[in-house]
Amino acid sequence: MEKGKVHIYCGDGKGKTTAAAGLAARMAGNGYNVAAVQFLKAGGAAEFKLLSLSENVAVVKGPEKMKFIFQMNDEEKRLTADLCDELFKDSVNLAGKTNARLLVMDEVLDAVECGMLDEGKLYEFLRNRPQQLEVVLTGRKPSQRIAELADYITEMKKLRHPYEKGEAARKGIEY
Repeated sequence: MEKGKVHIYCGDGKGKTTAAAGLAARMAGNGYNVAAVQFLKAGGAAEFKLLSLSENVAVVKGPEKMKFIFQMNDEEKRLTADLCDELFKDSVNLAGKTNARLLVMDEVLDAVECGMLDEGKLYEFLRNRPQQLEVVLTGRKPSQRIAELADYITEMKKLRHPYEKGEAARKGIEY
């Protein structure tokens, strides 16, 4: 079996999670098992809600409610860091348990950047992952250390967004 690659979808633009879900749909549609874990997202992305209906896609979503990091107090940040650590362990275990060919770690790069997840754990996992496992990491900005392990890096760049005009996020479009 060919060696799995590491994909990074990053940047300040919209579409990172959607791109990851698209690759997950492609893998699942080709009969491969997929595991997807969402870090720093409340309730789970709609894309993964739909994918979880597939018999060969296993999704672990975050809690029903989650504040943005900048809105959290110190205790909430500590609890979120503990949750991210558990989600990381869950993602590694889920990929093994389901014999996944693809593991999507949505917003994991932001968890690392915000100090909610130890970069060393992610780095060591990527270096020592099962040979056939393809891994997708999403988030705004990968660290240099993680980026060096990537085979694909795709940057989504915001050129214009309705939020800049004060418009709220729209269900079905932004979430």
